[in-house]
Amino acid sequence: MSETSTTHSGQPSAGGRGPLRAPSFSLGRIWTLATSTFTQLVRMKTFYFLIVFALVVVAVGNLDLLYTAEQKLRVIKNTAFGAMSVFSWLFAIAATAMLLPRDLEDRTLYTILSKPVPRLEYLLGKLGGVMLTIAIALLAMQALFTGVLWVQEKIALADAYADMKAHSNFTEAEIQTRLRMVAEQGVSWGLLSALWAIFLKALVVTSFTLLISTFASSSLFTIIVGVIVFIIGHFHKMAVSYWSSALGEGALAKVFLKPVELIFPDLRLFNIVENIVGGQPVALTALAEMTGLSVLYAAVYTMIGLYLFIDKEF
Repeated sequence: MSETSTTHSGQPSAGGRGPLRAPSFSLGRIWTLATSTFTQLVRMKTFYFLIVFALVVVAVGNLDLLYTAEQKLRVIKNTAFGAMSVFSWLFAIAATAMLLPRDLEDRTLYTILSKPVPRLEYLLGKLGGVMLTIAIALLAMQALFTGVLWVQEKIALADAYADMKAHSNFTEAEIQTRLRMVAEQGVSWGLLSALWAIFLKALVVTSFTLLISTFASSSLFTIIVGVIVFIIGHFHKMAVSYWSSALGEGALAKVFLKPVELIFPDLRLFNIVENIVGGQPVALTALAEMTGLSVLYAAVYTMIGLYLFIDKEF
């Protein structure tokens, strides 16, 4: 009689060598979870915001107010990047807050975790799905915005050249200097640095919101806490200074404030968008530091969320 080993579920294993085990960590499973999360978010009519964004940017680009050419181009950039920033952090909080409760409600979570899918992969898949959605939306908005800005830049350059040529008191050197000033506010590779800063900010907000959702009782609670944390993050130093003065310099104050400084993200790191809109170059070292800190924030929040998520019974 032949001997066939069986798994703990009573199913024979391949080749009689014991139970088959899934890889301890699989990027393929994470990508599958991320793409399914992306599909889930798209079905929630996420990209309708792009229509509003396009209308706003085109409308601002065609406003004929008492702006100089440089001011008009700067207003277009401010409006576009402001809308991108608002979309990314609002979506990061709202979408992430609904993912776990929705998976619990339709029992998708039970199905996923009943398979050989570690909870870390589940969290990374959800995080990746939200970030994939935000990345595609931001790239689409950047393409729309760049097109509008490019058209308005060409119009502004032509108008400035014609206006200065009509006045014979301008030398050719002065005309070229003026045109360079206008072009500096137009399309440039530096604008991608602003887009990257907005994406990284969304990454930090998403990972913190995912952490909250691992222990929150409802989506509404997660959204409220996420918004509060977002506000504190923008007034990080101010809030710490206020609490420090209120609590004094004692040991109790340090015990309270140190975790606050470490846990709450300092979202002022991403204020380089304002400098880029103003035409100021951003050093690669500053971008690298911002990227490293953002990834560190996301990793720490994900690990804390995993610790809380592992203890939950489903």
